[in-house]
Amino acid sequence: QRRVHGDYQFNRMPHSYGVRARTRSLFAKPFRRHGQDPISRMLVNYHIGDYADIIVDGSKHLGMPHKFYYGKTGRIFDISKRAVGIVINKRVRNKVLPKRLHVRIEHLQKSKCRSEFLNRIKENDKKKAIAKKDNKKVSTKRKPVEPIEGHFVELGKTKVEFINPKPYTYLYQPHTNIKTYQ
Repeated sequence: QRRVHGDYQFNRMPHSYGVRARTRSLFAKPFRRHGQDPISRMLVNYHIGDYADIIVDGSKHLGMPHKFYYGKTGRIFDISKRAVGIVINKRVRNKVLPKRLHVRIEHLQKSKCRSEFLNRIKENDKKKAIAKKDNKKVSTKRKPVEPIEGHFVELGKTKVEFINPKPYTYLYQPHTNIKTYQ
């Protein structure tokens, strides 16, 4: 359809609501990552209970999840020959529904959301082992950053700097010798 308005012409495209609508940049491969996928993606071992991120590979059309689930993290509940069952929480109005998807492993990657938590557990175990040797108790709870303690500032070592506002000045000075005709 062509619409003419003044001297300009607008081409109107029909609107689409397909399954892959508005995914031009979402499913596109990143810069310099085109071509064949590395074999390491297929050799990742997934276990039931692991967390995985859904990152869709647009060049593989089989086992591709819907665009809504791109970038979502879920927990693996089933493993089959070529696909992985993953549970993702989807918010629908005021409810959170657990959605169960079967996604091929080309569209998955292991999540790093728990790596910091697991590292903290290992560090706490080391602290507990050292405390047990010394017959001491150690707290493994995380503590928020406390404010800086009060202290005196010695004026001999620093300079006192006064910060005062600048006086107001006109940025534009109107001309006074302009003649007005009446």
